[in-house]
Amino acid sequence: MQIPIFTVDAFTNRPFSGNPAAVCLLENDLDEDLHQKIATEMNLSETAFIRKLKPGDDFAKSSCFGLRWFTPANEVPLCGHATLASAAVLFHVQKNTNSVLTFVTLSGELKARQVKDHIVLDLPLYTAYPQELKEVEELIKAAVGDMIIQDLRYSPDTKKLLVRLSDTYERSALEELKVSAQRFLSAEKTGKVKGLILTVKGNSSGKGHDFYSRYFAPWYGVLEDPVTGSAHAVLSSYWSEQLGKKEMLAFQCSRRGGELKISVRNDGRVDIAGQTAVVLKGNLTF
Repeated sequence: MQIPIFTVDAFTNRPFSGNPAAVCLLENDLDEDLHQKIATEMNLSETAFIRKLKPGDDFAKSSCFGLRWFTPANEVPLCGHATLASAAVLFHVQKNTNSVLTFVTLSGELKARQVKDHIVLDLPLYTAYPQELKEVEELIKAAVGDMIIQDLRYSPDTKKLLVRLSDTYERSALEELKVSAQRFLSAEKTGKVKGLILTVKGNSSGKGHDFYSRYFAPWYGVLEDPVTGSAHAVLSSYWSEQLGKKEMLAFQCSRRGGELKISVRNDGRVDIAGQTAVVLKGNLTF
């Protein structure tokens, strides 16, 4: 059996930066257990599987596809960067002729469209609510030690904990923070946190970034994710409210790094735009 597979760096226009995702194009249904085996083999934070929804669908001509995402450990309900990567494969490699692509996913229908040299994802916007420090104190200490926390929020929809560092910290403090995400597994006692977002306010006077972040998900087998669309579905809601802005520019400060253009809509959703670089094309053979 052969399956076309691609590696795409998302939220960057340069190879070997941004967030890499593997993308598989499924001509036919795949045995259920093979999805996870392939994702484990690829060993990237996410492997996406694009499938045809009905016989006669065409990767170059159809506008609606099924989409699933797997980490090396399990299936996840939402992955922004692998959706961006999937749209890039359809638009740029398969030369799909539609202006908008629709993906049927565990998080409902997600849309992707091309705007100049960016692909814009239409994602759900998730609210994060104030969180008691006492409940998650051990986890936060494992993540940031004695750094000053300015705000603490929890998003029940995504099971992500958002930790805002004090505005006295610059981007460099976030970048230089040495994190042992493996320790989070034993430090998280509530059972409700599946992702940890660290964020700090940017210096957006002029053309800078409005906010910075790093994201960790060892509960899904991902110690640190380079650039995370789903985390920004939470961050966008939070920072829009904090800054009083609908249009924002964000940067995720992982070692690879990536930039996201954000537009918070009035219908409870968010447009997150990024660029992509296709770095590998081949076939899985088994």
